[in-house]
Amino acid sequence: MAVEVKVIKKPGRTVAEQVYLPEIAKGITFAAGRFFRNTFAPKAKKEIATVRYPEEKIEYPERFRGIHRLTQRTDGSPRCVACLCCSTACPAQCIYIEPAEYEPDDPRYGYERYPSVFVIDELRCIFCGYCVEACPCDAIRMDTGMHMPPSTHREHFLYDKEMLLSIPGRDGTYLTANPRHEPGDPTHPGVDREHGH
Repeated sequence: MAVEVKVIKKPGRTVAEQVYLPEIAKGITFAAGRFFRNTFAPKAKKEIATVRYPEEKIEYPERFRGIHRLTQRTDGSPRCVACLCCSTACPAQCIYIEPAEYEPDDPRYGYERYPSVFVIDELRCIFCGYCVEACPCDAIRMDTGMHMPPSTHREHFLYDKEMLLSIPGRDGTYLTANPRHEPGDPTHPGVDREHGH
C-alpha cells in the first residue's frame, strides 16, 4: 500500500505583512480604542464593567469566603478549643496554634483547652474554607464579607488571635450563628461535675 504525500504550499505574504509594522499598528489601534472606550465612554457604550475601586465597591455574594475571624462566646472569650482540626485540615499549612489549659478554678478546666497562640498567615492561605468545615465548634468563620486589605508589609498579613477576635461577621456581631451549649451552662446536656452524667 503506497502512502500519498500531500504537499501544502506555504501561503505567500506581502512585503507589508513581512515587515509586521502595519499589523502592530492595527493591534495598538484596537487596544487603544478599547481602552478609551471603556475608560471615558458613557456606561451604555462600555464593553466591560470597570469598577473604580476603592471609590466604587461591588457587593460580594453571601457565600463569599472573606478573611477569617474567630467567633466569641458571650463573655468575649474565643470559642476555639485548640483541637487543631483546622490546622490539620489546612492544605496550605497556614494556621499555627499553641493550645493551653484553663486554670483549675475555671468551669471549663478539664473539659477543654484554649489557644494561647492562634496565627493565620493570610498570604499562604488559599481560601478553600477547609478550616471552617473542620471546626467542630464553629470557632473559625470566613463570613466577614471583606477581602484582604492591601499592604506592602508581610507582617500585616499575619493575623494573630487578638486580630481575628476583633473582626466582626457580615452581620456586625462577633458571635456565631450556631449557638452551642457549653459545659457549665444549665442547658448543657452532657456530663457535668455535680451529676457525673
